[in-house]
Amino acid sequence: MYQQLGLWGAYLVWTALFILLGGAALGSLVVGRWRLPKFYLLYGIAFFAYAVGWCGAYFIMRGTAGEWVGSVAGSILMALVFAAGFGSLRSIPKLSLILFITNSLGYFIGSALNNSIGGQTGMLLWGIAYGLFLGAGIGAVLHLSQVGSER
Repeated sequence: MYQQLGLWGAYLVWTALFILLGGAALGSLVVGRWRLPKFYLLYGIAFFAYAVGWCGAYFIMRGTAGEWVGSVAGSILMALVFAAGFGSLRSIPKLSLILFITNSLGYFIGSALNNSIGGQTGMLLWGIAYGLFLGAGIGAVLHLSQVGSER
C-alpha cells in the first residue's frame, strides 16, 4: 500500500478499515441508545482521534520513541472520546491504561512477528496480533464505559 498510496494514504486506508470493520464487530457490545448506526459515529470519532494521536506522534518523532508516544497519545484520545460518549468521565485514567496496554502489546508483538517472519505472512500476523489485542482492549473499554456511566 505504501507504494500505491504513499505513507499518509496507507494510514488513511487502514484507519477507514479499522473504523468500518471494527465498528461492525464491536457494535454488538453496546446496549441502549448507542446501537448501530449511532455507535459507528462514536466509534469513528474515537478511532480517528486515536489515529491522529498515534500518527501525529509517530510522524513527528519516528522510530520506537514515536511508536511508544503514539501509543500513549492515541490511547488517551480514544479513552476521552469513549468516556465522554458514555458519560463515564471519571474512568478516563483506567480506560486510557487499558487501551495503552492492549494497544502496545498488539502493536509490538505484531511487529516482532513481522520482523522475525517477514513477507506477507509476517504482515498478516502483525495485523492479526494488533487487531486481536486492540480489539480486546476496546471491548473492555466499551464494557467499563457502560458499567461506569454517570448517567
